[in-house]
Amino acid sequence: MTEIQSPLPGVFYRRPSPDKDPFVRDGDPVEAGQVIGLIEVMKQFSEVQSDAAGTIQAFEVEDGDMVNPGDVIAVVAES
Repeated sequence: MTEIQSPLPGVFYRRPSPDKDPFVRDGDPVEAGQVIGLIEVMKQFSEVQSDAAGTIQAFEVEDGDMVNPGDVIAVVAES
């Protein structure tokens, strides 16, 4: 298992915009380096990427939740 942690404080978003589908959902396969969400800090958006290839087991934060550096965003079951 690999925990994807927040690199920054801010608001976490699972979608590229409110009218779009999430980058990934629970149970979806991911590749190392694949974008799984965005963190907004002072109107600037930074990508959150998976650290490992595998399957998203669970998101630990919801769309629009505040996160701090080191907070676990999602858990990946490595393949």
